[in-house]
Amino acid sequence: MSVVELEVKERAKKPKWLRVKLPTGNNYRSVRKLVDNYQLHTICESGNCPNMGECWGAGTATFMILGNTCTRSCGFCAVNTGRPDQVDWDEPERVARSVKLMDVKHCVLTSVDRDDLRDGGSIIWSETVKAVRRMSPETTMETLIPDFKGEEINIQRIVDVVPDIVSHNIETVRRLTRKVRIQAQYDRSIGVLKYLKDQGLPRTKSGIMLGLGETEEEVIESMKDLRNANVDIITLGQYLQPTPKHLPVYEYINPEQFDKYKQIGQELGFKYVESGPLVRSSYHAEQHLF
Repeated sequence: MSVVELEVKERAKKPKWLRVKLPTGNNYRSVRKLVDNYQLHTICESGNCPNMGECWGAGTATFMILGNTCTRSCGFCAVNTGRPDQVDWDEPERVARSVKLMDVKHCVLTSVDRDDLRDGGSIIWSETVKAVRRMSPETTMETLIPDFKGEEINIQRIVDVVPDIVSHNIETVRRLTRKVRIQAQYDRSIGVLKYLKDQGLPRTKSGIMLGLGETEEEVIESMKDLRNANVDIITLGQYLQPTPKHLPVYEYINPEQFDKYKQIGQELGFKYVESGPLVRSSYHAEQHLF
């Protein structure tokens, strides 16, 4: 597809099914007050997630660790790219205190890519999981990890702390990976997910963004690749362009197509399928514990 074709597609107005209600509810307001008063950092807020109110109301929050500057420059992501700051070794305790203060029932951890570090940030990852468990032993956890360049010694640090769910997103289909995730590799991501499951982790998860120019056949092929890696949970959602500098939306996928993908995913054997225009990686994350 040409740049012109992409730009023409992007001029279309967002369809009505992408409209969201403003967050409300006592639980949401309580968490909102804590976040503001204590200047807590969640990716829910910084990422302008459309489901923030619903998730906070359900006691779920997502925290980004290892700073806010990524060493990669994916075409879909609004996180800053550049040279990251030094590792903050106090971060695990600070995140754990935030989880406890917010009374988070289900904590999702994610991070930037830290290709500048020999361990890829995996030590901070491990220490953060341990700190949250120590301060909030009743809180369940999902870790949405980078690929750690596929280096098993670093992935193993995640395996060793046994999060309730370990997630790694392939983000898009094989053909578009080089354009969407410039420094990533499709087969490497599939290999990371397979390694996690082969090491005995109870629940693995991955996600795909739609609307970047993929075909239905390619989406189904990717779903099959994930099932062949024994991935348990899959999320499929609409890609939305975060800024004019990022990849434009090629098309808005209608809800009926998302329903079709959900049915296909269930038939393929995924234990849980989240598929809809507003679905994000952490959407209904607390329900994925099954």
